[in-house]
Amino acid sequence: MNAQSILDIYLEQLRFLLDWLKDQEGKINDCAGRIIQSLEKGGKLLLFGCGGSAADAQHIAAELVGRFKRERQPLPAVALTTNTSTLTAISNDYSFDIVFSRQVEALTKSKDVVIGISTSGKSKSVIEGIKIAKKKRAFTIAFSGGDGGQLAKEADISFVVPSYTTPIIQTMHLMIGHLFCEMIDEHFGEKK
Repeated sequence: MNAQSILDIYLEQLRFLLDWLKDQEGKINDCAGRIIQSLEKGGKLLLFGCGGSAADAQHIAAELVGRFKRERQPLPAVALTTNTSTLTAISNDYSFDIVFSRQVEALTKSKDVVIGISTSGKSKSVIEGIKIAKKKRAFTIAFSGGDGGQLAKEADISFVVPSYTTPIIQTMHLMIGHLFCEMIDEHFGEKK
């Protein structure tokens, strides 16, 4: 298969998923509004996932702490995937299954928003992190794909990309994250 054939397959899937994304508008607005409300009240955004989803969590956090498109104050967003000492200590001393839930338990307040990302929706560590966030009364958001797995059932709002193709799911997750960032930028950005 050559690059053009692969691109044609991806474009066909993305055309279908862009229609799906339009149907998610209400949930996207709701989630962005809840993140904005949390940040205005002194809360923070916590994000986590494994592998490529860890990279997506870090990417979204970086857009908010730095800037997305507009100049604005830095916003408190933390990817729980970046502290290797914490990650390895929890994994070694306890279990990788609680690598995020332990951090969520330590860092989350009820005014926070927590996003768990798993392309399959079956990552035990992500599911456990969302469960603890709910116990802490934080607002929870799941990004998953396929049938959503257990993760989609645990979060307050879930975005289940209707695909089983990991790179396509990740593309849509990042697109939703960027939509959140755009709305957050618009709200907190310097007025011209």
